[in-house]
Amino acid sequence: MESSTKGEDIVNVEGYNSNNIKKARLQSTLSALLQDPLLSDVPKKPSLLEVDTLISLELGSAMRISILKLDGTSIDVAVMNSATVKDLKLAIKKKVNDMEQSNMGHRHISWKHVWLNFCLSYHNEKLLDDQAQLQGFGIRNNSKVQFTPYVVSKGSQKHSRRKKHRFFHGLSKRA
Repeated sequence: MESSTKGEDIVNVEGYNSNNIKKARLQSTLSALLQDPLLSDVPKKPSLLEVDTLISLELGSAMRISILKLDGTSIDVAVMNSATVKDLKLAIKKKVNDMEQSNMGHRHISWKHVWLNFCLSYHNEKLLDDQAQLQGFGIRNNSKVQFTPYVVSKGSQKHSRRKKHRFFHGLSKRA
């Protein structure tokens, strides 16, 4: 009876070693593929969505957009042809966070602050509606979208911070 348990332990250990060997081979193959210049746009640890978007880009059902930052540098993001402004913002956020993570480690960027003070624009038209499709603005593959400082006029108050505790301020004035 003891011999059968030892035999099962050996099988489990061999199976464990076999799985580790397979994972190591997969990792080495993946790292070798990512070193290929043709795959330079694939992130180091790609998610399924990123790989799917890059495949769609090659098939023509996605587009690459260059984002011009205020400091003159640019970043490229890939989004589906049916993407909205919100999808583009999420792609920018992911790309910048990944770049910051790889360059400097963890660094927090307040995206709420970014979108309150800056917006994206294409041919001097501000992309303010998050639900609007990018193609509605004429954005196509290899288009250049830029960050623009966002200044709100006093009359419109659109896209501004909400008044906090307005109800309580009204009560203190009446008293």
